[in-house]
Amino acid sequence: MAGRKVFNKFDAERCLAAVRRSGAPLGAWARAHGIDGRSLNLWRANLARRGQRRARPTPAQVIELVPVASRTAVAGAPFIIRVAGAELEVGADFDDESLGRLVRLLKSC
Repeated sequence: MAGRKVFNKFDAERCLAAVRRSGAPLGAWARAHGIDGRSLNLWRANLARRGQRRARPTPAQVIELVPVASRTAVAGAPFIIRVAGAELEVGADFDDESLGRLVRLLKSC
């Protein structure tokens, strides 16, 4: 027999406090006291999750990229940079400084 389900938050907190005081594993304590161990374990997980702070989303950051006169042109075909599913294609005349800014931007994401 699985035992009785945990009724609510207060019932779960009372049972979990008793488990901690006993020092026994949750499953063993639940069997000994006629409590459904799966139900108590789910309450334990839910209460732990409620106690965690949710991470605040970081605000979006806009970085303006302004083209500048090319200082050095590399002969050859355009370059394609692929990072985590994003694709960026730059021409052979793309300057080193702007490429460095783009790479730093991608690293910050």
